Amino acid sequence: MLENYFPIFLFIIIGLIVGVALPILGFLLGKREPDPEKNSPYECGFEAFEDARMKFDVRYYLVAILFIIFDLEIAFLFPWAVVFKGIGMFGFVAMIIFLSILIIGFIYEWKKGALEWE
Repeated sequence: MLENYFPIFLFIIIGLIVGVALPILGFLLGKREPDPEKNSPYECGFEAFEDARMKFDVRYYLVAILFIIFDLEIAFLFPWAVVFKGIGMFGFVAMIIFLSILIIGFIYEWKKGALEWE
């Protein structure tokens, strides 16, 4: 009976070996000369500052929240489209309500000017 689990055990062992060996190889063979571009600030869109209470533009975060909302929308649309014939009218109406709520939020953000970048 245990011989049935041998492929799973082998897969786990190979995965662990690869998961440990590749980072070690990268550490041993990689360059240790960071350039200024690699050490520059990223993701936040502005240079680092000393004071945490300094004012900055919030529009970056509004765009990030919009991305999360519409990414979540797509994550719900794919499974819904796959089972569309099986869920009937109830599923269709539920998705229309879900999409209309998201569209109302999108229109609100648009009217507030969150999508305008200067």
